[in-house]
Amino acid sequence: MSEYSHDSLVIVPDDIDLTRSPLRSTLTADTFVLGAFNPGMTRLSNGNLLLMVRIAEALSAPVKGDRIHAIRWEAGRYVLDAWPLDAVDTSDPRKLMLKGQGWNVMALTSLSWLLPVELSSDGLDVIAWHYDRAIAPAADSQCYGIEDARISCINGRYWMTTCSVSPQRHATTLYSSDNALDWRCEGLVLDHQNKDMLLFEGLIAGRYWAQTRPLGDLYFAYPPGSRWRAGPSINLATSPDGLHWKPYDQPGIRPHADTAATARIGGGAPPILTDEGWLSLWHGVAPNDGVGVYRTYWSILDRDDPSQVVRTDRRPLLEAAPLLTAPLAHQIYLQDIVFTTGIVDAGDHYIIASGEADLACRITHVPYGRFGAV
Repeated sequence: MSEYSHDSLVIVPDDIDLTRSPLRSTLTADTFVLGAFNPGMTRLSNGNLLLMVRIAEALSAPVKGDRIHAIRWEAGRYVLDAWPLDAVDTSDPRKLMLKGQGWNVMALTSLSWLLPVELSSDGLDVIAWHYDRAIAPAADSQCYGIEDARISCINGRYWMTTCSVSPQRHATTLYSSDNALDWRCEGLVLDHQNKDMLLFEGLIAGRYWAQTRPLGDLYFAYPPGSRWRAGPSINLATSPDGLHWKPYDQPGIRPHADTAATARIGGGAPPILTDEGWLSLWHGVAPNDGVGVYRTYWSILDRDDPSQVVRTDRRPLLEAAPLLTAPLAHQIYLQDIVFTTGIVDAGDHYIIASGEADLACRITHVPYGRFGAV
């Protein structure tokens, strides 16, 4: 059982009406929802919550003869790419790894788009499905899809970062809105393999701040005996306008050398300001035989210099919840994953939105007391 009073799945794959999918505009092949997950979240002016849900849409029958197919956007339409079965590794249901490339090259088994879903003020009931405001690929940099929205409201304006996927780059695209329902694409703001970009919900000394997470195949070692572990970590960047970003000189949150539970880390929910400082929820990944064990952790960052961690907790705030996904056993393809992507202050508790098992949207009410002095 969960330690929290409200902890449930609010959106699952079978809730999605694919007859209203943006892919239906040109794609005739039969598809299914691989996952409806990793929702960005914010509060609307009417008091309801808005989830921007990632819908991963995949081919129902990708293999025909000796070829396996994948969906890609191209020049305003959706096309199918055919790969020889003997040229790809299909062991991971999320991707096709091309063999003999000299480095990691992949295609995706699904194409992701974003569906706005309006929830009640407590996040427990669906009020409206806004299919007419779905965000789908519209540029070459998004030809493999749009993933993992994060939403921040700063001085009355909404900002949404997304991960755009293409052979060109694995980059961050920014959107802006006056109402969190009608979005304008501001274009790419972070370049290749920089993802999990989260804008702080407020300015610091008149500047925008963001957490970022660059990826790579090479990391330089910390010296022997260091308290830090080399590898993916959370960096910081600042901007005068929210569009043009400069990396901050000091590092952000880094994995500790004395635990494997957070051997790889990345941003979760956009940091929000509390009396003590910026509350940052982030994910830590422990190695296993698969993609890793994803858990949610938290830190309080200094309100004037977020590179300084005021305090943190080594205990996970959220872990994967097998009891929640048990009714979806026939659809599960990954285990041990909770991936937090949104937080809203609800007065005496926080409403936290997460992706569960890369499959569904989870809403959890976490009392203030779980964070101590926050």
